[in-house]
Amino acid sequence: MKRITVLGCGLVGSAIVHDLSSNAEIRVTAVDARHDAIGRIRQKENVEFIQAQLGEEQNLAEVVKEADLVVNALPGFMGYSTLKSLIRLRKNVVDISFMPENFLELDEFAREQEVTVVADMGVAPGMSHMLAARGVSMLDKATEVLIYVGGLPRKREWPFEYKAVFSPADVLEEYTRPARLRRNGKIMEMKALSERELLHFEPLGTLEAFNSDGLRSLLQTLDVPNMAEKTLRYKGHAELMEIFRECGFFSQQPILINGQTIKPLELTSHLLFERWRLNPGEVDYTIMRIQVKGIKDSQPTLISYDLVDEYDPKEGIHSMARTTGFAATAVADLILKGSLTHWGVLPPEWLGQKKEYVDQILKYLSNRNVNYHLSIQTLQ
Repeated sequence: MKRITVLGCGLVGSAIVHDLSSNAEIRVTAVDARHDAIGRIRQKENVEFIQAQLGEEQNLAEVVKEADLVVNALPGFMGYSTLKSLIRLRKNVVDISFMPENFLELDEFAREQEVTVVADMGVAPGMSHMLAARGVSMLDKATEVLIYVGGLPRKREWPFEYKAVFSPADVLEEYTRPARLRRNGKIMEMKALSERELLHFEPLGTLEAFNSDGLRSLLQTLDVPNMAEKTLRYKGHAELMEIFRECGFFSQQPILINGQTIKPLELTSHLLFERWRLNPGEVDYTIMRIQVKGIKDSQPTLISYDLVDEYDPKEGIHSMARTTGFAATAVADLILKGSLTHWGVLPPEWLGQKKEYVDQILKYLSNRNVNYHLSIQTLQ
């Protein structure tokens, strides 16, 4: 029996535990610092829950000591240090902490420790990067990569028309951090929420896309002259968030009010937490479109991958948790089966350059009713 330890049991982590534990040949250890997280974990014979503070390497070493593989679903601020410790402990890892640091800096260390790490392996980043690389590899020459992605509730409630499976602080970072992109071969920064455009997606209708900082490792690994990622929201949300940002509600600079020091971002996150929380049974969508343009057989060609996924009422798992978590478990499956044995820290686009990995991952997801649709179009 294989043993997997899942670190972090939020909405995404609990979806990962649910999927892995559906295989009776896998023993899952779910770890979280919060006792209430156990409520998200369905009781099964092959699942054990441990409450532990994972900021100390001694505690981390104890909960992963028997693991054949670890899934790191901890918050981003803990991601890099946790991953480094897991590599030191010689554990294979699938990481969806989406750390702000450059995880590729740990590649040489992972090679020395003879372990396999796939980082940023969610839906976006993750599947977005893998399928972008797959599209590039299908062309003779790629000239542009565009990624559109967003998670949205079916029910649009004023004023935000938005709900999230992630913490508001993580989401708000998308609205403040400059968006890195590549234009005409040069890496440049644009203001978050900038260059808004309208696109149509069934069954949601017209959505608004704006620049966000989601390319991450693609800026180092894909040699394509034009690349950008844009976040999708219902029309009007971006303007509202821009107003909040320009008024200082997202600032991390402490201010003094009536003798109390407070960071505006912390207050804003606190106030938005309940408003943006996806409630049990609330239907959400994950929408993604990856477009790769270039030349194939001397013809201008557009390769697209499209995803429109919806909350699973049978399993009670939100769409963003499914699409993020199951991408991670698909790669965990590759490692456990011995199909992926390359040592080092691998970004998702490394997998995308190998058709056999892409095919296996897409099949794994399709078996869970997460379906990406490929189209190839010759442009006039």
